[in-house]
Amino acid sequence: MELPLPRWFAHRGGGSLAPENTLAGIRLAARLGYRAVEFDVMLSGDGTPVLIHDETLERTTNGVGRVCEMPDAELFALDAGHGERIPRLAEAAALCRQYGLLANVEIKPAGGFERQTAEVVARQVDVLWQGAEVMPLLSSFSLEAVEIARDLAPALSRGLLFERVPVDWQQEMQRLQAVTLHCNALHLADDTLVALKESAIPVLCYTVNDTERARALFARGVSAVFTDRLDLFASETSAYKGLQLGG
Repeated sequence: MELPLPRWFAHRGGGSLAPENTLAGIRLAARLGYRAVEFDVMLSGDGTPVLIHDETLERTTNGVGRVCEMPDAELFALDAGHGERIPRLAEAAALCRQYGLLANVEIKPAGGFERQTAEVVARQVDVLWQGAEVMPLLSSFSLEAVEIARDLAPALSRGLLFERVPVDWQQEMQRLQAVTLHCNALHLADDTLVALKESAIPVLCYTVNDTERARALFARGVSAVFTDRLDLFASETSAYKGLQLGG
């Protein structure tokens, strides 16, 4: 399976121009010409995979408490900003398929729910994108989650996600059969990037919100960036045809 890898990913759906991790954000990214979106998925109190970043509700919704303890009936009644509600993974998948977007699905387990979250998300992503023209990319800071995804949905492409690239990155990439490496743009050392390029591993950097930093990263050999500032890069997204990765 070929994985198209555009240079620009809309971070948390619509970046700063729409409520994060919402369907409105994904729609906005598509309208602005983005060919890829990133969003976070964790489980509700009823075990439903939903789009949300924090383990608690206060920052991004009008709710209070932990996502993993909130039943669906209450969770989906909350306002995630401007009247948007928290989406189910299934709804986001349908929208990405409708617009032909590459979805970077970040498995974001709440503490103590690593295995359960990875199992549910991997299985659902495998089903929800069955036969899709553009297949998704799974990633996680949890190596356990990536390992579970590898075992349950081996046909899906996987990326390893780090704050700082560890010294044993090559062993982990091989062990988990990952195809991309994602890291904080501020902590990417030149020697590490050179080694990754020599191994033909695309590097995706977060979170890049100014044009000069983006140009500098691309000049160094970074393959793609995640951005909140969709407005800054919209003119460049549709013109970029993307890379092709063997998945």
